Amino acid sequence: MSAKPTVMAFAQGAAQRAIQPVADFIAPSVDVGVSVGQYKVYTEKNRFRIPETKRAVGGRATRVAFDASDATFNCQPHALDYPVDNLERIESEAAGENILNEGAQAVAEIAALAHEKEVVDKALVAAGSGTSLSVGASDDVVDQLDSQIRAVLLAAKYGSLMGVGVLFGALAWQRVKNHASVKGRFVAGGKSQFAVPELGDFSKLLLAAPDCRMSFMVYDDAPEGKDADTKFILDGTILLFARMANPTRRDPSFMKTFRLMGEWMKPGVYQTEDGRGEVAKFDWSEDVKVTNAAAIKRLNVS
Repeated sequence: MSAKPTVMAFAQGAAQRAIQPVADFIAPSVDVGVSVGQYKVYTEKNRFRIPETKRAVGGRATRVAFDASDATFNCQPHALDYPVDNLERIESEAAGENILNEGAQAVAEIAALAHEKEVVDKALVAAGSGTSLSVGASDDVVDQLDSQIRAVLLAAKYGSLMGVGVLFGALAWQRVKNHASVKGRFVAGGKSQFAVPELGDFSKLLLAAPDCRMSFMVYDDAPEGKDADTKFILDGTILLFARMANPTRRDPSFMKTFRLMGEWMKPGVYQTEDGRGEVAKFDWSEDVKVTNAAAIKRLNVS
């Protein structure tokens, strides 16, 4: 059994599909050519500014480069193994490849959950305690969200090139979609037979038509041996942040995941110590970084 190109493609596809819902939404991937390198971090003291592009005749152009004040990413290696006994693949070479694909799917899902937890945890730390979204009967939640979107765009300072992401916890979306100020903007009939919007519909109500998604990630807060205490990791939280679908080392979006190019969920095989089976190994590298902590806002819904 070997890591054929078809297996490589399957493994990488499975990994990409697994991270799409939330982790890649908050911290999109930046493919880099080296595992350690520099990137721009934007703060109140080091804000994004458009450089001077005019050049005098005979003069030098402004150089867009990194310097000693810039931060450093380090794509740490990650790995998971999926053992396969010889008896499981004795039927044929095709069966062996299918087992490797099955392992890729299982590993991709586990890796994606671990990655999503890291991304969300770092995003919440960067966002701080946040402010409350008022959901009283006379409140306008759409207008409140528009104000926060404006604040995010101002903090990013990247003009129309910058997009905005809005991530709802389960309880937060439940409160928002059922609020009178939202339902009153939709009417039954036409394309939709419901006056309550889906996320795609709701996006069109908001300033800049941001990409809206929802997180269902849960965690068990109980210690081992105790009854489960399962909670949504966001639940009553809304995160609004600056994002680019294809970020670079330099743009002022909120968060990024640096990955070594061509090394995302790379499959391989090695023999077990006793010779009775083979182990499908999967390696990848990543470094999750907050690159513009000012470009995120947190709203809490009760």
